[in-house]
Amino acid sequence: MQSFPLRAGKALIDASRTFAREDRATSWFHVTTTLAALCASAALAALAPWWPLRVVGALFEALLLLRTFTLYHDHMHGALLRDSRIGAVLLRSAGILMLAPPGVWGDSHNTHHANTARPGTAPIGTYSLWSVTRWRGASWRQRALYRLERSPLTMLLGYLTVFLGAMCVLPFIKHPRRYASSGLALLIHLALSVTIAWAWGPGVYVTTVLMPFSIACGIGSYLFYAQHNAPGIELRGGGAWSHDDAALHGSTHLTTGPLMRWFTGNIGLHHVHHLNARIPFYRLSEAMAALPELHHPIVTRLTLRDVVACLRVALWEQTANRLVTFGELRRPQD
Repeated sequence: MQSFPLRAGKALIDASRTFAREDRATSWFHVTTTLAALCASAALAALAPWWPLRVVGALFEALLLLRTFTLYHDHMHGALLRDSRIGAVLLRSAGILMLAPPGVWGDSHNTHHANTARPGTAPIGTYSLWSVTRWRGASWRQRALYRLERSPLTMLLGYLTVFLGAMCVLPFIKHPRRYASSGLALLIHLALSVTIAWAWGPGVYVTTVLMPFSIACGIGSYLFYAQHNAPGIELRGGGAWSHDDAALHGSTHLTTGPLMRWFTGNIGLHHVHHLNARIPFYRLSEAMAALPELHHPIVTRLTLRDVVACLRVALWEQTANRLVTFGELRRPQD
């Protein structure tokens, strides 16, 4: 079998553009069926006559919130229903309801894509990742805040810390005009929560809002983290940084079973997404299969062992160009 040299840089990005074309009918199928399933699961969580069924509805609602978020995420990249006014209204409204308002999400996520795996950049749209040198020169307070940001507890409470806090409350307080949609998202969410609890009781509020959002935001917060914080991740500084290298060596392929791939909208193929964010989620697997340059990513899984491994890496060691744990630092220099 004839082999060809692997492409890099512009040649690889150009090759990926073949897959950055959506099929409008396919896009609408995924959007309508996902939103219908989300509404049905919310109805089950609210109206089922037996409380275990309500819990089942809440779990499905949480997973469908993850999938809806992926559709919204693709739309904001221009990969899904880019020129559709109806699609924009539906998906941007979903973004507000899911506490990821378009203003702050668009700004932070675009900055994140432009600086993935680039050391020393501001942690906008992602988790902070310090170098060992910066850690050694930081005060105890700075170290404590850094640990807190990357703590599993912060991710577990992502509903409060990442979505309500970092995407709604803080942006609106700092820039109320620029991020008016963050204030709107916060207002709508609080109004819906109070209305549901008052009209149908606290039990319905728990199964339709508190439980689904806590689960979805907790999983989503970890996915944000594991996509760029895993053993094997490499950073590049200065002129050594390139878009394609950051995608291949600074992003992971989080592998899951087919059911979780569906609920997460293939977002685990994150190295492919970072190579070309205009590829619709339903074509990411096709792109990976067709481009041999994408066949050897940094792999992580949703197993306990891999989750712990991802959570343990904490700092970038410049000389070895790898992520290290706090335990690997030389204690006399801590």
